[in-house]
Amino acid sequence: MSQIMLNGTHVQCQPNGHLQNLSDWTVDLCREMAKQEGLALAHAHWEILDVMRQYYETYNISPIYKLLRKEIAEKLSADKASDDYLNTLFPQGIMSQGVRLAGIPKPMLDAELESTVQLQATNPRTAQTQPAFTEFEFKGRRYQVYAKGNLVHLDDWNEELAQHIAAKESIALSDAHWEVIRFLRKFYFQYGITPMVRLLIKHMRQQFGADKSSEDYLYELFPEGPSRQGSRIAGLPEPQGCIDP
Repeated sequence: MSQIMLNGTHVQCQPNGHLQNLSDWTVDLCREMAKQEGLALAHAHWEILDVMRQYYETYNISPIYKLLRKEIAEKLSADKASDDYLNTLFPQGIMSQGVRLAGIPKPMLDAELESTVQLQATNPRTAQTQPAFTEFEFKGRRYQVYAKGNLVHLDDWNEELAQHIAAKESIALSDAHWEVIRFLRKFYFQYGITPMVRLLIKHMRQQFGADKSSEDYLYELFPEGPSRQGSRIAGLPEPQGCIDP
């Protein structure tokens, strides 16, 4: 555990330099952290840091690199979302130095989180505190799922299995359902995370328009939540962050 001194007060940091308590973050503390890393924050730095913090405040999840660049391109410009530009501003890397200075958690792909859960669940010293795997049978084969029903092995998924999972949840899959399911899967395999509902709505609106991305529309299709229930049927990990309202 390390500390940063600011105005006579010690602020606790984790060994990796991230704030122990995210609520400790202030503009002055950010400047002091940057100063200790040999970085003088200019307007260009603050533009990027503000995008990162706004993203976290909106979605309750830190943006992975691909989504961060997309957000920067949309809110600032494509030039400011380039690797060269971001690396010039944050020489230690936007996803390490930038995330630290923005005072947000280190982003993780779903696969990284799943690996941690599986490792801990197989450790007898921690197994009692970890979500247990359960199983169900379909057409003579057994499928492992996490406690909330998401498949442990993504490669097990197929459309017939999706129909079976949906039927267990009293959903008969229509073309409208499949449109959302395929969008969820496309998003996951492009970005490495399952979108929670606010991200899902934002990105579906860009592709399908407002009518097919509204909360009312999506919840009519997936009453238990388009992200939570949709991810189970789509064979994807449970979304991170604030999932469904």
